[in-house]
Parts: sequence; C-alpha cells; structure tokens
Amino acid sequence: MNDIIYNQNSILIVIILFVAMLIAIESGYRLGVKSKKLANPSYKSHIESVQSSLLGILALLIAFTFSIALQRFDSRSEAVVDEANSIGTAFLRAQLLPIAVRQDVQKALHQYIDIRVQSSTLPLDHTNDHLALRTNANDILNSLWQLAIQAAEIDPNPVTTGLFIQSLNELIDSFGRRTATVDRHVPEAVLMLLSIVFIATGCVVGYSVGITNNRPSNMSYLMVGLIVLLVFIIIDLDHPRRGLIRVSQNSLTDLKASIHKDYRQALTK
Repeated sequence: MNDIIYNQNSILIVIILFVAMLIAIESGYRLGVKSKKLANPSYKSHIESVQSSLLGILALLIAFTFSIALQRFDSRSEAVVDEANSIGTAFLRAQLLPIAVRQDVQKALHQYIDIRVQSSTLPLDHTNDHLALRTNANDILNSLWQLAIQAAEIDPNPVTTGLFIQSLNELIDSFGRRTATVDRHVPEAVLMLLSIVFIATGCVVGYSVGITNNRPSNMSYLMVGLIVLLVFIIIDLDHPRRGLIRVSQNSLTDLKASIHKDYRQALTK
C-alpha cells in the first residue's frame, strides 16, 4: 500500500501543517472567547494542565520521531559507504582471478558501478526506472557469480579465487542492505499521530488564551514556527533523494571515477 504522507513533497506537507495549526489556534481562541463565562480559577487551572500535558506529549512524539528519522538517515549513509567499499574491494581482488575470466569480471563490475550510481541519483518517485535498474543490477550480480564459479573451477586456490568470492558475497549482501535501508522510513501512523497531536495542541493553546479574553501572543506563533521547522526536518530526513537533506553519494561517485580509470588502463595492457 502506498503511503500518503511519504509520497508528498516535504515542503508542501509543512505548509499544510502550518496553515492547519494557525486555523486550530484561531478556532480554539474563538471557542475560548465564547466560553469565557466559565473561566473561573479552577477551570483555568484545568485547561492549563491539559495544555501542559499536550505539549509534553507533543515534545515526546517529536523526539521519538526525530530519533527514528535520524537513525534511518545514518543507516542510509553507512549503506552507501559500505556498498562502495565492497565494490572497490571486489574490483581490486578481480586482478587475482585467472586471465580467462578476469576481464569479464572487471567489465561486469564496471557496468555495475554505473548502475548503482545512476540508481543513487534517481528520485524515488521514478518507480519503474528504479525497478529496471534493480533488475539490471541483479542480472549483473548473477553473471558475476557464474564467472566466480568458472574461476573456482580453473583456479580453486582459496588465496586468490577464494578472496574474490568472499568480496563478491559482501557485494551482494551490501546491495540487499542498501536497498532495504532506502525502502525503510518512519511509519506513517507515527507521522499522522504527530500531526493530530500538533493540531490539537494548537487548538488548546488558542482556547486557553481565549477564555482570558486575550489574543494569542507572538510567542505562541513563534512556538508554532519552531515546531513546524522540526517536523520539516523530520520529514525531510525521511525522504531519501527527494528532500533538501540528502545522503552524500560521494563514495560511489569517486569509486566510479577510479574504476573507470583502472578499467581503461586494463584494456590498454
């Protein structure tokens, strides 16, 4: 099932949330003005305790959600570095393979790094293109495994062919890990709950001011702006390759340039 919030632009989400919060504060204020006759000291104390409780729940939810989003972001960053390291190691160890398969393996890894870099820069909403690139990557990994089998039959030495097979296993594992980290994000139910509590808090803040027959202060709107900014950062961290905060792909792009250079040199020998 497609997620509603996850598939939207993060800037659009926070704009809608900010407007909804302003409406909630104004609605709460007007309701409070109508209820000011009930505003005896005990009733005001009750509303203040409700407001404090909601603000505490909101702070807890923001901290919890931010922690999840940051962990996901760190996992995606580490996955890029791990995959680059595994590809680079496999390419270096390919030089230990028998000549009969060495060039084919280097060519396949040359193609594989191109696909992975292209996949890294492609927005996630290009679903069909991503599926095609993943299929191509899997095909290359399968062909690399068949070449590894041929190399083991020609030269079963664990110090040469064995080291390459070990690095190829790590490459395949890193492909799966990175794909999984990209697909994982903050559960939509958590973001929906955060939005509901956020709007409810705004309504109670407006109501608590309205029963005193005062307008919401500028500090109230400053609080709204800061909370919206935090929500924007949370959602943006959770949008790989679509938000303003993006995982650096320098490890892969630098490796691509290095492999292209080494591959051209290998062809001229």
